[in-house]
Amino acid sequence: AKGENDMTHANGGEAQGQRIIVHGRVLDSAGKPIPDTLIEVWQANAGGRYRHKMDSWPAPLDPHFNGVARCLTDKHGHYEFTTIKPGAYPWGNHHNAWRPAHIHFSLFGQAFTQRLVTQMYFPDDPFFFQDPIYNSVPEAARERMISTFDYDHTRDNWA
Repeated sequence: AKGENDMTHANGGEAQGQRIIVHGRVLDSAGKPIPDTLIEVWQANAGGRYRHKMDSWPAPLDPHFNGVARCLTDKHGHYEFTTIKPGAYPWGNHHNAWRPAHIHFSLFGQAFTQRLVTQMYFPDDPFFFQDPIYNSVPEAARERMISTFDYDHTRDNWA
């Protein structure tokens, strides 16, 4: 539905943090666009906190950021959503373990059995070296999980 792809406004106000526009294209293994596929995303707020009862990181909750969005790809496989850049957070896996800033993606493909759950990271994150999810991907493919800046897709003086 319209508006479900904007995480910058919730509960009567605007989220705190750096607004970003995340966009891309979903293609099958042959490079063909996948139209009308559901993409769901979820993430921590700018302080690295999820709006989830099990999140015990004491960073403040943002009352105007729920951290979830969804959209459908268009007929050419394109998608877009607006959010804030998420913060890194400690996760207790080992001494001083921090997760890099990331956005979770769930792509449903043409059938439920084609679901892909992955994460999008940001360039030059200092915590890549200790992230087991990032490091579980073969080194040659890790670059595909890192976003790239697209100046032509910015909104003047806004995001």
